[in-house]
Amino acid sequence: MSKQFGLHHICAPPGASKKRKRVGRGLGSGLGKTCGRGHKGQKARAGSGIRRWFEGGQMPLQRRLPKRGFTNIRKVDFQVVNVGDISRFPHLEEFTPEVFFKLGLISKRRIPVCVLGNGELDRKIVVSAQRFSRSAKEKIEALGGKVEVL
Repeated sequence: MSKQFGLHHICAPPGASKKRKRVGRGLGSGLGKTCGRGHKGQKARAGSGIRRWFEGGQMPLQRRLPKRGFTNIRKVDFQVVNVGDISRFPHLEEFTPEVFFKLGLISKRRIPVCVLGNGELDRKIVVSAQRFSRSAKEKIEALGGKVEVL
């Protein structure tokens, strides 16, 4: 038997697709009357669905475990840009969060930017961001560059 090639010969492997259950079509079908739900009880009712975490009325696990810690609602998350990342773009002299976004160094415009001192610089640049680490500030200013906190 030769192999058939082409998109029009693609089909599901044996056992991958099954015929759907046709329930409520008489006693002879094997799924008539109670339609495979058994007699009475929570799962036999229409619209019933037991949530995955439901434990039959027992105190659920998420309520038995103690609460711990807290979430600081005033915490500010920063997007990190390293000095080494900036030095990869020798044709630019001025860097702002907008420029970082266009270069792909940050992924979101609204989240503030923090410049860290990992890597080396080789030229004078002007960087504007919401926060700078001490080492980043020193590296930029050591080469005659300028740091602007937004």
